[in-house]
Amino acid sequence: MNELREVEVVVVGAGQAGLAGAYHVRRAGFEPDRDFVVLDRSPAPGGAWQFRWPSLTYGKVHGMHALPGMELTGADPARPSAEVIGAYFDRYEHAFDLRVRRPVEVRAVREGDGGRLLVETSDGIWSTRALINATGTWDHPFWPRYPGQETFRGRQLHTARYTGPEEFAGKRVVVVGGGASGTQHLLELAPYAAATTWVTRRPPVFREGPFDADAGRAAVALVEERVRAGLPPRSVVSVTGLPLNDAIRRGLADGVLDRRPMFERITPDGVEWRDGGRVDADVILWATGFRAALGHLAPLRLRTPGGGIRMEGTRAVADPRVHLVGYGPSASTIGANRAGRAAVRDIRRLLARDRSAAA
Repeated sequence: MNELREVEVVVVGAGQAGLAGAYHVRRAGFEPDRDFVVLDRSPAPGGAWQFRWPSLTYGKVHGMHALPGMELTGADPARPSAEVIGAYFDRYEHAFDLRVRRPVEVRAVREGDGGRLLVETSDGIWSTRALINATGTWDHPFWPRYPGQETFRGRQLHTARYTGPEEFAGKRVVVVGGGASGTQHLLELAPYAAATTWVTRRPPVFREGPFDADAGRAAVALVEERVRAGLPPRSVVSVTGLPLNDAIRRGLADGVLDRRPMFERITPDGVEWRDGGRVDADVILWATGFRAALGHLAPLRLRTPGGGIRMEGTRAVADPRVHLVGYGPSASTIGANRAGRAAVRDIRRLLARDRSAAA
């Protein structure tokens, strides 16, 4: 389809951040399909949640915040989070008539004519005055590279392809990564695997007590400082730490969460440290997180020499038409909601200036 369609705002992504942004666009008086459009590459509602492993039940989810305008109530904590949140997002899209188009892959965003942006997709080209990019990270898993990795005779997989602990029964598993996913994997795998080994680059930091508003603001400020400087945002756990709940305490007490420093190389049969220590393994599970999926924005040349995108609030400093929601300080469920509202306020001012200039 080569038809060029014009709107005022394109929202890319329909996860937490994209739906929050679309909600505020709708509340600002923009009509779906006429004034704005929401494009999502996933096959169904639910954002990245729809791809989470079945054993990640809703009760294990940390800090899932409701979307603006509709609470998530009465969810069964024993039900898979993919089902709970997928159904919630589906209800939300219909309740606010967001008319999400899917599956639509956004391939590139380029400079267009008359100060507009061209959004090239698998469903044609959209011309827009402003873009809310909410593509998250799930489509860009981070795989570190270590010497000998290609020689490993066992299986390597990333969290993005983890489906549950049963497939690791009787296997010797090395889990790499000090975030929430890594600890969850270890706690689930321990009853099934023949042996588990936990490896992280930095010693894990466990957080005692509740994560209150002051701690949240401090964490956001640290991330915001990096994106203001044009540096890539760090992982959430790097600034918040891991919550020390009952499951984590048990894992520490029984040795499942006995962390070892990062190995130096991978061998055909396992991993090896600088001091000569080694562990034989059948599986290496990389719980090493994700990076922002922003490749489609490359034609706009937004990245700084530091490797990130310099931000002012949600706005890309290099292009005020582009807002990143769910990136950097807004890469949390509550942060995405606030960022969606802020982005739309900014976009309304931008469009008003454009109209004044054209008058």
